[in-house]
Amino acid sequence: MLSAGQVDTYTLAQLWSAVRVRHACGCLSPAERPNRCSARLDGSPAAWPHDGGVRRFRARHNASARPGRSALTSEVGWFVVIGVASTVGQALLYWVMRHWSPPVLANLASLLVVTVLNTEANRRLTFRGSPVRAVQAHLAAGGLFVLAYVITSGAVLLFRHYRPTASPAAETLVLAPAFALVTVVRFIVLRLVVFRRRNR
Repeated sequence: MLSAGQVDTYTLAQLWSAVRVRHACGCLSPAERPNRCSARLDGSPAAWPHDGGVRRFRARHNASARPGRSALTSEVGWFVVIGVASTVGQALLYWVMRHWSPPVLANLASLLVVTVLNTEANRRLTFRGSPVRAVQAHLAAGGLFVLAYVITSGAVLLFRHYRPTASPAAETLVLAPAFALVTVVRFIVLRLVVFRRRNR
């Protein structure tokens, strides 16, 4: 015979099993419920009735998650392409202008041109479909331009402080990594602040 505690435990186990079956049967169609649910209540080794419902839920969840992942992958891909092109373009412009302009002025002009092109390329390609207009995007990128100018100019001036006779090509090699770092910061700010409504 079972003791009182064992009976209570056995009764609770039966109740919990019934609750699980009742909940699981809710995932089935009316045609599936009589056979599969009764089989489970009778103790037959039938598969849990809610397995199909769980699979359907997971399929819906994965399908809903795929667009967000796909969008992020596309954004990162375009960011890499545009970022590399912007870094190379800014380095070439700086190197050409450096032959007749001081470092600060050459960096200002080259960075201004590349920032405008970079922002527009990101708006059209990386964050395409965003409701943010061109004027709003470029105005918001103005603060990023100031940050980029301070970082890149500081890197070049610090390099010239220790290497006063360095060639424009050597300055360009120092400028490129600094601009690449600024490009990563620009992408993060654009995605989280300027074009944030696209990801909601």
